[in-house]
Amino acid sequence: MQNTSISRRDFVKRTALAAGAAGAVAAAWSGTAAAQEYPKLPISVIIGMLPEKLPDKEKFAFAKRCGIDGVEAHPMEDHEAAKAQAAVAREAGIVIHSLLYGGWSALFSDPDEAVVAKGLKSFENALRCANAMGVDNVLLVPAKVTAEVRYADAYERSQKNIRKVLPLAEELGVTIAVENVWNDFLLSPLEFARYVDEFGSPNLKAYFDCGNVVKFGYPQDWIRTLGPRIHRIHLKDYSRKENAFKPLREGEINWPEVRKALAEVGYTGFCTAEVDGGDEAYMTDLAHRMTLIATGQ
Repeated sequence: MQNTSISRRDFVKRTALAAGAAGAVAAAWSGTAAAQEYPKLPISVIIGMLPEKLPDKEKFAFAKRCGIDGVEAHPMEDHEAAKAQAAVAREAGIVIHSLLYGGWSALFSDPDEAVVAKGLKSFENALRCANAMGVDNVLLVPAKVTAEVRYADAYERSQKNIRKVLPLAEELGVTIAVENVWNDFLLSPLEFARYVDEFGSPNLKAYFDCGNVVKFGYPQDWIRTLGPRIHRIHLKDYSRKENAFKPLREGEINWPEVRKALAEVGYTGFCTAEVDGGDEAYMTDLAHRMTLIATGQ
């Protein structure tokens, strides 16, 4: 992803672990007497949150020990290697349920046709890689508004270029899930819903990030507006007062209300944490925090 995304993720890393792994374990496991209100949604992490030095077999076994159900991986050029990775994950009891393509380096809203062509080629590979792995979701950042790229142009160009790859997604049975990120685009749930609906395709849906809307909205409101358009969920927490991302369940998001909204719209898919990784104690605690969210506690 381009510098805008990297800085955001680095910001998450600098703020999300303030309490420390040991303290987080103790805090999260205390006061857990609340009754489970909803069936547990499957929980997931981004593959980069797992120990980088471990080979895939040990990496996925690590995730399973921590109580994690799935992983969001990255597209590969080598589809045979991608198939092998998916097979190793399945052997460990882990589902690779999504590919984190992003697309910051060659946005579909770029005014340079050569940049867009590069993005289209790269995204086509991501779709084919997902199909090879048996994965039904690819995350796409659709556009970015800048001083040089007007909002209206970002909207029109991104839709025009997504339509070029949408037939391939439909052919392969892969969903393109556009995400709301800090890109000055799709700034309201009504607009996000309209943007998705205008494609008129079951293979173009929303990847909703709970933490990314807290600066200017409420996740439960967005969920109720987007409804069945949501294909995947990212979990982050945020504090408006501190203007900072926080460890899950330590920010200002009303997670029981979020889970209630997800139940109302019939969402049963993966909930993927998008925070920093850590050791086994930290990741076990993170899985517990996600489980509390996923069961409405």
